[in-house]
Amino acid sequence: MEHLERCAWFLRGTLVRAAVRRYLPWALAASMLAGSLLKELSPLPESYLSNKRNVLNVYFVKMAWAWTFSLLLPFIALTNYHLTGKAGLVLRRLSTLLVGTAIWYVCTALFSNIEHYTGSCFQSPALEGLRSEHQSKQQCHGEGGFWHGFDISGHSFLLTFCALMIVEEMAVLHEVRTDRSHCLHTAITSLAVALGFLTFIWVWMFLCTAVYFHNLSQKVFGTLFGLLGWYGTYGFWYLKSFSPGLPPQSSSLNLKQDSYKE
Repeated sequence: MEHLERCAWFLRGTLVRAAVRRYLPWALAASMLAGSLLKELSPLPESYLSNKRNVLNVYFVKMAWAWTFSLLLPFIALTNYHLTGKAGLVLRRLSTLLVGTAIWYVCTALFSNIEHYTGSCFQSPALEGLRSEHQSKQQCHGEGGFWHGFDISGHSFLLTFCALMIVEEMAVLHEVRTDRSHCLHTAITSLAVALGFLTFIWVWMFLCTAVYFHNLSQKVFGTLFGLLGWYGTYGFWYLKSFSPGLPPQSSSLNLKQDSYKE
């Protein structure tokens, strides 16, 4: 338990700070551009992380929304009910996960359609030998071909959106005060630490995507969609009364609005 408390203390001093919520979007955008330029101008040698079959990619990134959803669900429920004691408000706040799921689904479906309608099937990765008889990516791959279209980076989108959403929801830890001997304290602390580690994984794999995969324009669009998904909700819609709302905080709504305008 002592190690858990130390991790929680570290997280309160890093991810939970208002400055992190304010500057993380800019840091992600800047690191995406820097990593992309490095990939184009001076590519890094291949490594374990450049292999799409690496453990973090297969078991975490490929299921990024499932991990984020499954940890935020109990975290939002416990922290919001502890602070408000209102089941209705907790359900309202949990609807942020439904909104996030809708954003994830719509964007990934859009990316898939864009790749389909802009793509063609070729005999080799070098784009040799057009195989016009195959009109879909699935059919092309099934026949041993290589589909080439505008493949917006789903990793850049989802990792950006998930990391920013977690950081926004963890802001509630500034308000949570629980008895260390109570099981609620252990549950909230454990979830906070798990979410913190998950955020570091998302940011790290976002950087790996920037330096190893996709081209610049694909990552720009992916990151842009992630930023728009975050800002459109936490920076705009959730500030309104007819919305799931922001995590309970003692600071006024005006201060929250001002932090996004600066």
